Amino acid sequence: MLDPVNILLVTVLSSIMSLAILGSLRPARIPGVSRWIGAYVMASVALLLAGLQRLGVPVLTVFVSNTLLALAIVRVLEGCRQFFGLRPRVPLAYAGCAALAFGIVWWYWVEPDLGARIAVVSAFHAAIYTSIGWLALRCRPPARPVYSYRFVMLSAWLGAFAHALRGLMYGSGFVKQHGLLDFTPLNVAWLALGILVLPSLSIGMVLLAHDRMAERLERLANLDELTGALTRRAFLSQAGTLLESARAKKRRLTLAIVDIDHFKAVNDRFGHATGDRVLAQFGRIVKSGVRASDLFGRLGGEEFAVLFADITREDAMRRLDDLRASILAVRRDADVNASQEELGSQEGLTFSAGVDELQQGDTLATLMARADAALYLAKTRGRDRVVAA
Repeated sequence: MLDPVNILLVTVLSSIMSLAILGSLRPARIPGVSRWIGAYVMASVALLLAGLQRLGVPVLTVFVSNTLLALAIVRVLEGCRQFFGLRPRVPLAYAGCAALAFGIVWWYWVEPDLGARIAVVSAFHAAIYTSIGWLALRCRPPARPVYSYRFVMLSAWLGAFAHALRGLMYGSGFVKQHGLLDFTPLNVAWLALGILVLPSLSIGMVLLAHDRMAERLERLANLDELTGALTRRAFLSQAGTLLESARAKKRRLTLAIVDIDHFKAVNDRFGHATGDRVLAQFGRIVKSGVRASDLFGRLGGEEFAVLFADITREDAMRRLDDLRASILAVRRDADVNASQEELGSQEGLTFSAGVDELQQGDTLATLMARADAALYLAKTRGRDRVVAA
């Protein structure tokens, strides 16, 4: 079982299993998955060819297998870069592949030297694995669980360490070996590490893909797709947490309940598609006018809420008036040749708001009730205004 050929065959089987798992994730259209699938196809072929070295044909079993495996690892790196939203192509990695291919040709056919050949191949793999691990460490989204990213990082850096040590030992002449498939304890140990790294990386890729799908589901659950605001459930949950934190740290917190004016009339006159455009435009304007520390949520229909952190009621009212001015500017900039539906969108885009600040002993419900009462007062005064409770 410890024969190097058997170890390579087990690695091939593990790569094929990785392909099956990654293939099941392809319909989700997660960035990078297609490249990872291609990488493991290439790795499976490369390892199968490497396992046939005793049959001869070194062009296939030495040159093609090593070059193909190097390209496979580059594809894994490209998939990781694409997954993290970076430009996938890495010209330097392909230059390294060309240098590796040249080194294999030179030290196999021109000046045969197995140690030098192993050193150049190991140095290339160590560099790529290091890059993969660094990506997983540096590019993890701050709000996501760390487990899958650390798993990829550690798997990649384990491979980098193993290849760097292997290249150093063989390249320095400390270890002498006649063939890549020699049955020696050290050679078996290197190949066993290879068995661990490739499947571990594939597991890491699957973990990353599942984390991305979980993030999508969380966004669907927490964000209103039309306006980009938090859903009612997500807003109330996060607002409750922020309220408790503000009370414990004695920080200011101000709530505004906001309602788009005459929204039903826009729907009745121009249709629900135009009403959706009004909601979407309103959401974009408000999101651009609040800070990252503020909460913006859709309570239902055309009613929204904004929870301002660390500002007074008066400052919050000024911010809301600035938003009203932004909306007025949008209406003034409307194209004179716009359709009736588009003009209707502009005409319908004003809002009323009621505002109040967190007081000692308040719950979220009592704070919302006072802000809602102030909103009612704004509507009775003619709409398109901000009123304090």
